[in-house]
Amino acid sequence: MSVSGASTPTPLLEVRNVTKSFGVVAAVAGVSFPLYPGEAHALVGENGAGKSTIVKMLAGVHKPDTGSLVVRGAEVSLGSPAEAKAQGIAVIYQEPTLFSDLSIAENIYIGAQPRKRCGMIDRGAMNAAAETLFARLGVPMDPDRLASGLSIADQQLVEIAKALSTEASVIVMDEPTAALSGNEVERLFKVARSLCADGAAVLFISHRFEEIFALCQRVTVMRDGRHISTSELAGLTVDDLVKSMVGRELGALFPKIDVEPGAVVLEVDGLSRAGVFTDVSFQVRAGEIVALAGLVGAGRSEVMQAVFGVDPRDAGEVRVRGTVLKPGNPKAAMRAGIALVPEDRRQQGLIPEMSIERNATLTRSAALARFGFLVGGSERRSAYEWTARLQTKFSRITDPVGTLSGGNQQKVVLAKWLATDPTVLVVDEPTRGIDVGTKSEVHKIISRLASEGVAIVMVSSELPEVLGMADRVLVMREGRIVAEIDRADATEETVMYAAMGSEAAAGSETAA
Repeated sequence: MSVSGASTPTPLLEVRNVTKSFGVVAAVAGVSFPLYPGEAHALVGENGAGKSTIVKMLAGVHKPDTGSLVVRGAEVSLGSPAEAKAQGIAVIYQEPTLFSDLSIAENIYIGAQPRKRCGMIDRGAMNAAAETLFARLGVPMDPDRLASGLSIADQQLVEIAKALSTEASVIVMDEPTAALSGNEVERLFKVARSLCADGAAVLFISHRFEEIFALCQRVTVMRDGRHISTSELAGLTVDDLVKSMVGRELGALFPKIDVEPGAVVLEVDGLSRAGVFTDVSFQVRAGEIVALAGLVGAGRSEVMQAVFGVDPRDAGEVRVRGTVLKPGNPKAAMRAGIALVPEDRRQQGLIPEMSIERNATLTRSAALARFGFLVGGSERRSAYEWTARLQTKFSRITDPVGTLSGGNQQKVVLAKWLATDPTVLVVDEPTRGIDVGTKSEVHKIISRLASEGVAIVMVSSELPEVLGMADRVLVMREGRIVAEIDRADATEETVMYAAMGSEAAAGSETAA
């Protein structure tokens, strides 16, 4: 619970006027905030605001150039992750780094295993201690189970148990929910609340406002490496946070252009794949944005991957401007004018070690080559043209694309596909993991493309995005399209009722 005034407790950790520069770039400039026991404290800002640098300071990866970190009233110098751990600071990252060939208990106590008198590892004591930690977290897990095969959510719980085993009192959660389902997020929040109830401080970093308001009591806003505000969340609104983060109103987040749809461009008829989706049919017109909504596991991404030819299909037909596409053939889909921006941009959309220019032109390598050889000048001109159109921020176009922020990586993926001049653009979770300002830019790009006659299919798990951008919403449940809702009738309630199978959605349901 948040407290103030004379009863405010001593912070477990204070960030005091810290700065950090990399060359001439000031990543953090004069940032201060406290973390109190028993509180979850949100740290928010656009990509590039300096949040990751703050996290790395707390983790002992970077030292502040100036300013200080204060733990329980004493100034500390964190020169390594081990020193941060010794001060009771633990960082839970979006992608945990467990040893897959070790058991859960071995991962928790690696380097600190209990020993028998003879010096051998006491596995019984180690497993019992791990069970005690999971009982404290209220989550049953088998300490003997190998870490390989664990879901991201379970891996994060193992990381939290590891933090508790070192008696950490400050838990930093850096985008922990990006890859989690709704139920997994709620379980994580239950654990975070139990940590706070035991007197720990949680620093929570997320782009999802609903999660911030559900979990946190206090919030610090950063912009361009600087501290904008620290305040209690009570009484604040999402619009207040957006204005602090980006300096503009929330309404600018969904710059939808009204377009009169043209002729049918994409037709999906009776698409089925055993155990994944069944009898999926829909059409998309030129200039129309159609959103596929539904809960995680409803089959939305799988349908669009089958449409593009990445995944197989057992039955059904896909037509682009009346031409039937050969199943399981992405090249045929590309020739027909379909572009697919995948959900996982790092694994499926980019080659992180490769340069920005090479990633931005991968889809046009053949067109840019002469006599079978890629011509550097034409490649670079094409890359500059499309990254400039999308206002992509980078130091050098020859830098590895993996060095860019999440939002700029997404722009490179879009640039790669927009360079093909698509007739149909499929965007799967187009703004997942990117900040609110970049979301607005991506939405503006999508809306402009629709106004130019491109047919857009948008898969999104964010209801505000679905409602703000779509002309029609197709709701999927358990591999089927169960409702088609026009923009004028689409609300969070109508979409969720259909997605969850409520009878209240019966009036909106259509036959697939």
